[in-house]
Amino acid sequence: AEGCVMARVCHLNTCPVGVTSQKEELRKKFPGTPEHVVNFFEFVAEEIRELMAHMGYSRFEDIIGRADLLSESKDQLGRVEKTKGLDLKPFFSGIPNTATDRSFLRATIEGGAEVMKEEVVHINGFSSDLDRDICKNKEIKKVIKDNEGETVARFDIKNTDRSTCAMLAGDIARAHGNNGFKGTISVQFEGSAGQSFGSFVLPGLNIRLAGEANDYVGKGMHGGEIVVVPDANAGFVAADSSIVGNACLYGATGGDFHANGRTGERFCVRNSGAFAVAEGAGDHCCEYMTGGVVVILGTVGRNVGAGMTGGIGYFYDNSEDDEFLEKVNGEIVSVQRVSTVAGEAQLKLMVERHFEKTGSERAEEILNNWETEKDKFWQVYPPSEAASSVVASDIDGITRVSASAPDGALCFLDVGGQLSPDQTARCAD
Repeated sequence: AEGCVMARVCHLNTCPVGVTSQKEELRKKFPGTPEHVVNFFEFVAEEIRELMAHMGYSRFEDIIGRADLLSESKDQLGRVEKTKGLDLKPFFSGIPNTATDRSFLRATIEGGAEVMKEEVVHINGFSSDLDRDICKNKEIKKVIKDNEGETVARFDIKNTDRSTCAMLAGDIARAHGNNGFKGTISVQFEGSAGQSFGSFVLPGLNIRLAGEANDYVGKGMHGGEIVVVPDANAGFVAADSSIVGNACLYGATGGDFHANGRTGERFCVRNSGAFAVAEGAGDHCCEYMTGGVVVILGTVGRNVGAGMTGGIGYFYDNSEDDEFLEKVNGEIVSVQRVSTVAGEAQLKLMVERHFEKTGSERAEEILNNWETEKDKFWQVYPPSEAASSVVASDIDGITRVSASAPDGALCFLDVGGQLSPDQTARCAD
């Protein structure tokens, strides 16, 4: 509607029609107007009216919640390989019959009158009471106020609790800015977290979830630490099961992330500084990434590294025929085995840290047989990283293994260097 020609160069600042460019000479070519958007939605509305008329309905009110109007499309199920054989009948079996009982569309207002819910003015409040309870915790408030000390708090969480800890991050930022907080706040959760769990986490804020989380975990993360592990009574193999949703670490600029399980699609999209480890990922991993380091200890989906212009990715490939290479989008990035001392040191230390933080069985298996397993990792890098010490063997430099460490003595090593006992203890903590 706004003139996109699908040039697929959104990340290069060279959009030929000025949609995704900040260059003035290109922005002048932008053909879009507000009227184009209005026309587009008018066409959408008209098409919806036609479809509803074909079904015999003229109002949305008459079809909202009508699961009885849905039916499986065998053609669509068979069109995609991963949906072949999928039976949707059990999914709809427990849904109430709303064909005659439409009371769920109405609400009782003050005075006892019933009106359509759409007529009730909704005022957005907090996403849940959980964030307020966290921010009201006396020990947490004291650490923020004094800008020193440590505290640990524990809470249950459910999937309607969205953007959990974003409010707490805001309290810290208002008091001390992005990097001025000197205390340490550790918040531990049990349950199933809603969307955007751990958004905008800052240095000094460490959160841990025993359970699972929805999409956008760590969105906009700037520092600190997020660890997600399965519930202690979970009956599944963590390395083979999804534990967080799509687009985790979207736009993250720092911090450390560890997931003892698989992530969804677009993991670390637009990541520019976070260091992350997970047991597997869906499609488009490291898409548009500009910095940071990602380690994946399992299989991934297609289109790895699309638009990736910075940062490093390490991908474990246990297949006999190098299946991972088929998953990489080679328009920008290059792929090689881990061939430098610095690269191996960076990878191993991140896997060790992942094991210490999560107890990952997959990480333990790899570390126990490191000399063999290290040769199964692929290193993905864009041209901007080609001259870094972790990629090129003839380059001297320092190797970064963590984003949330407060100083270089902890998270930087000379090429070939080893952590001292003191550094090892601090890193484990």
